[in-house]
Amino acid sequence: MATVDTAPAESLTPPIQRSSASAASYAPPAQPRSSPAEIRASLPAARTGRLEAAPPEPHPTTLIGSVQRAMRLLEAVAAREHGAPAKQLAREAGLALPTAYHLLRTLVHEGYLCREKGLFFLGEAAERLSSSGAQQKRRSTVSDALARWRDSIGAPVYYAVYRDGEIEVMSVADTPGNPAVEEWADFRETGHAHAIGKCLLSQLDESARRDHLDRYPVRSLTPYTVRDNAGLLRRLERTGRMEPVTERQEYALGTVCAALPITAGTTAATMAISLPVHQADRLLPAARQLQGEIGRLLGSLSISISI
Repeated sequence: MATVDTAPAESLTPPIQRSSASAASYAPPAQPRSSPAEIRASLPAARTGRLEAAPPEPHPTTLIGSVQRAMRLLEAVAAREHGAPAKQLAREAGLALPTAYHLLRTLVHEGYLCREKGLFFLGEAAERLSSSGAQQKRRSTVSDALARWRDSIGAPVYYAVYRDGEIEVMSVADTPGNPAVEEWADFRETGHAHAIGKCLLSQLDESARRDHLDRYPVRSLTPYTVRDNAGLLRRLERTGRMEPVTERQEYALGTVCAALPITAGTTAATMAISLPVHQADRLLPAARQLQGEIGRLLGSLSISISI
């Protein structure tokens, strides 16, 4: 049986031996001189201080074909409200039937599809993805609105909800020139002091208010903070249904705030603004401006209460 020599090709060629005389007389061929610009261009970016170019777009050979084929099948199923059989899906996705069967079984196993009476439908995992996408879109709608109002009013704008017995500030739009109020004391525990909390508590029934205050009793944060639960409850009772709720230096010295109620079903929500105390005369006009802006976008905000 013949044997195959697997040694590297370099080892088959002995190195060139030169006498000391020939080595001394040997000189490499002259190379043309490079200009300084050409030298800099040939150096790595780290040595020249230049930023590296952005990575190139992925070459088709680096993409994962099975993922692409599975996504085409998912799109084909999503387009069929009443489901579709494997043969139809394979045809619409441009796949061989055996490949389609293999991918469909995998998608069913992972919960992205379900199969009923030979027809394939979107599964719970795909529906969760869809729900998350819709939720992100709602968040984006609210964030965009807050940023627009921040710029038009010239004040930080806040969005908060009362959920599961807690005050949650969901989004804030501010700028370095008009920064938001620093949360130096937990907003959830100090709803009696800031306009956001008082606006949300004013939308609750008496039982829910008392439950909240049992868990987070009134305490003084500044010399202007309401002194006890009874005093806070009296103030909440006097709050008009759609009137701005204001506070002046009750949460943080040097700051005044106003909050507007937004109610959708059983969920209490609010939009609020804050200003430095030396601009206190702007507070109510700015709150009225915000109220008008909210009215124009109320449909989108009502949908977004659940973010």
